[in-house]
Amino acid sequence: MKYDIIILGSGPGGYVAAIRAAQLGKKVAVVEKETLGGICLNWGCIPTKALLRTAQVFNDIKHASDFGIIAGEANIDFEAMIRRSRNVAEKMSKGVQYLFKKNNIELLQGFGKLAGNNKVEVSLDGNTTTYEADNIIIATGARSRELPNLKIDGKKIIGYRQALSLQKQPESMLVVGSGAIGSEFAYLYNSIGTKVTLVEIFPNIVPLEDVEVSKQLGRSFKKSGIKVLTNSTVEEVDTSGEKNKVKLQTRKGEEIIECDIVLSAVGIKSNIENIGIENLGIETEKDKIVVDKYYQTNVEGVYAIGDIVKGQALAHVASHEGIICVEKIAGLNPEPIDYNNVPACTYTQPEIASVGYSEQSAIDADIEIKIGKFPFTASGKATTAGHNEGFVKLIFNAKDDKIIGANMVGYNVTEMIAEIVIAKKSELRGHDIIKSIHPHPTMSEATMEAAAAAYDEVIHL
Repeated sequence: MKYDIIILGSGPGGYVAAIRAAQLGKKVAVVEKETLGGICLNWGCIPTKALLRTAQVFNDIKHASDFGIIAGEANIDFEAMIRRSRNVAEKMSKGVQYLFKKNNIELLQGFGKLAGNNKVEVSLDGNTTTYEADNIIIATGARSRELPNLKIDGKKIIGYRQALSLQKQPESMLVVGSGAIGSEFAYLYNSIGTKVTLVEIFPNIVPLEDVEVSKQLGRSFKKSGIKVLTNSTVEEVDTSGEKNKVKLQTRKGEEIIECDIVLSAVGIKSNIENIGIENLGIETEKDKIVVDKYYQTNVEGVYAIGDIVKGQALAHVASHEGIICVEKIAGLNPEPIDYNNVPACTYTQPEIASVGYSEQSAIDADIEIKIGKFPFTASGKATTAGHNEGFVKLIFNAKDDKIIGANMVGYNVTEMIAEIVIAKKSELRGHDIIKSIHPHPTMSEATMEAAAAAYDEVIHL
């Protein structure tokens, strides 16, 4: 069987690329060894947000009296919470199945491997079938990275997949790594009553974010009862007893913490092993496949997208890379991604959303900047919602007043960041935002107010 395009992997990069290719008239097949939708739909973005929504509802009920509501005692049904998240993931995966059927995309179930020029081997239950394609797109994603002294056993030391499907709620958990994954799980489990310790090697949690944003989340976490240990490392974990004994090196010296579960959230590892790239001589660099701006490798007809190439390891990035890749294959002239205009979101409470430059990264790039900041304590909508912690911080190039970055922390800010992505792409200036009417009362008014603050203009809410 020969295809125009075969895609290895059905995550948000692979399945979106397949659908776009089919729309462009290509005969497409997708190889998947597990469930359609990949990690994002089944073990990442979607089920985590389902669990986080449970945590948010639970917190709202616990604070119902703040809104004049008399509610009975609320308790977590952990099994039901996990079951709901799995049902949500299954529903989304079935949605991808429907789209495949609608667009005549063939699913090749099994493990896919490059088998020479224009060939892919698919193995399932000991049987191997070879397929041909004019073009092959590798979209095999990533998995949890393991530290040498923090080997995941799936029981006492777990990764994100096990954290989504535990049989019972742990009484205590130590989370290693405070990026988006680690912070979201720390918030989730703390919210439902697990005693959580969050360990980060850098001086601030969510270390890729603006420092002020990081400090705000740190304060919020500590206020909620999470023990936050920055400038700290895990030296060793003793799993021999009923509880784990974790030896930490902190800024104050050695500390031993006992916990039921250790969650390793120290990053991801690209899935590029055993898929035949060495046989074709495909170039790699630091765990990533090297590609051009249209995602072609150094081997003609072979492309790579998503977590296995350089760039932000985010679902929406993989999807856009897939679209650009297949449009180029189809002979169109797609616009390459500006990786400095990719929004990043962390779904804790408060949420984090950012795009472009932070204050420090702009300074490091020798850009003369203007900064506008607006606190949610002054926002009517945030106050009525009962979540007035955080702020919006906008970064402008002082030479031309164009917006070059935004850093937000607060309630629902993940729903606000797209405005800045569009503004940045359109090269809008500060006064373009100030003069654009924002509805009142909304959280998004804070964007207008932050822009006004950068130019010493006061707008009364």
